[in-house]
Amino acid sequence: MSAVRSRVAPERSAPRPKSAGRAPNAPRSERDEHRARILAVVDSIPRGRVATYGQIALEAGLARRARLVGKILSTLAPGTKLPWHRVVNSAGTISLRPGSGASTQQKRLRLEGIPVSRSGRLDLCRFRWQPEP
Repeated sequence: MSAVRSRVAPERSAPRPKSAGRAPNAPRSERDEHRARILAVVDSIPRGRVATYGQIALEAGLARRARLVGKILSTLAPGTKLPWHRVVNSAGTISLRPGSGASTQQKRLRLEGIPVSRSGRLDLCRFRWQPEP
């Protein structure tokens, strides 16, 4: 005789909340730790100054991880209070594609007194943030 398998799914316990067993606001993983450090650096860029993706990575202790900075910033929720618009590429230009927030970034930078050309270029030598050592 062959055993007949039941087609009923086994009962599963309710999923645990993500915060179960951790202190509030404690990083869940190395990825969360990196994200928190990157966002803290971006949050510290003063009004009227910009930083590059690579500079943010370096300040966060993640040298040579500029693309990670871009990836994390691309996941920010619309309407975030974080000054994401103060981050540009190493050539001093806006890296966003037209229609994906580039015009918003230009407008916000101009409101902070940073002139931006139509092509999205700004004077990085003049407006680059120099954090305290």
